[in-house]
Amino acid sequence: MTQPPEPSVSVELEKLRGTMAEGFARVDGSLALLVQRSDQTDRQLAEHEQRIGAVERNRWPLPSIAAITETCAPSGR
Repeated sequence: MTQPPEPSVSVELEKLRGTMAEGFARVDGSLALLVQRSDQTDRQLAEHEQRIGAVERNRWPLPSIAAITETCAPSGR
């Protein structure tokens, strides 16, 4: 016949259970924070991409600027 575990083993197992639960809660909180920061970074990246796209659409191409400069420049001849 097997004997039930001694009370000290039961107490130690309960302490271990509490420690593990506390550790998992801490890891879960850290992961939630990382997900939140990742979402913020994704939003910032999307915003920057939109702003860069707007700047690129509104800039003048260099050949056009050269042609306008050449046309507007006074003739030295």
